[in-house]
Amino acid sequence: MKVLLWHVHGGWTDAFVQGGHEYLLPVTAEGGSWGLGRGGRDWPANAREVDAADLREAEVDVVVLQRPEEFDACEQLLGRRPGRDIPAVYLEHNTPKGDVPTSLHPLAGQSDIPVVHVTHFNQLFWDTGAARTVVIEHGIVDPGYLYTGEIPHLGVVINEPVRRWRVTGTDLLPRFSQRAPLEVFGMGGQNLPQALGLAPDSLTVRGDLPSAVLHQQLSRCRVYLHPMRWTSLGLALLEAMHLGMPVIALASTEASRAVPPEAGAISTSIEDLCAAASELINDPEEARRRGRAAREAVLARFGLAAFLRAWDEVLGNAHRRRDTGRSTPMTARSQL
Repeated sequence: MKVLLWHVHGGWTDAFVQGGHEYLLPVTAEGGSWGLGRGGRDWPANAREVDAADLREAEVDVVVLQRPEEFDACEQLLGRRPGRDIPAVYLEHNTPKGDVPTSLHPLAGQSDIPVVHVTHFNQLFWDTGAARTVVIEHGIVDPGYLYTGEIPHLGVVINEPVRRWRVTGTDLLPRFSQRAPLEVFGMGGQNLPQALGLAPDSLTVRGDLPSAVLHQQLSRCRVYLHPMRWTSLGLALLEAMHLGMPVIALASTEASRAVPPEAGAISTSIEDLCAAASELINDPEEARRRGRAAREAVLARFGLAAFLRAWDEVLGNAHRRRDTGRSTPMTARSQL
């Protein structure tokens, strides 16, 4: 099939475009979130850029929507309304915001377009009304076992850590810096030392690096720290586990399903996590053992093949629904 999607979440798309379809990525001269195309990513040739102005001639079979604004964008660019004139599914990357127990999803008022959640937690907490939902957990392109743990530091990946602050647990970093120096990777971290008041010997900002470079540098850190309070399950956490890193994680949102205790430590107690961080920093062999357990667990739960099979089912069901006028029951991973 020809699948249209915007380059919204590069890490997630890394896995999605490994499938057997043709993936059309709108590109514009301005770029940005509405015209990034491949964005310089090392993706297969079947993930190809299409000038946004040429989409009406692209013979799209199904649209993967990721933002509410994409309904109007599709109608403008394709001349067809998703869910009415062209098959579509809606991919929800995020946890709900605002009054969480009663957060109403933007697609709750319809039943033509299924909502695909990336975690069971998100499916549970979003009120999607009459919309059909399915969970397809993340798939990861395995970077391989790269862990050395040679540097007794805590590695952490946070995008926009100053702007997002408590959401990403940025305010917790000084507590952990008392146990070991921090190396922070990701976008928008240039003002982090000043915001936290940490000296260079306690915090190094590594910046936004290409994936291969990130994996090499991150895997030299002895422990991976995941301080996120209220985010969907981070791909960086799963990638660190693939690398063979032991994990220290807040037991919030989906992390408790993804990180088994033998992979490091997971808790809502910062004191317990800090103590575990000290233990692993000071015991390289134990850190290596737990990192191997982390890799074994993540390969079993977040493999690429199962991810792509689940998406094939959901995309195929959406396409068949156009022809038959009704849907086949969704069985990919789980449903409500």
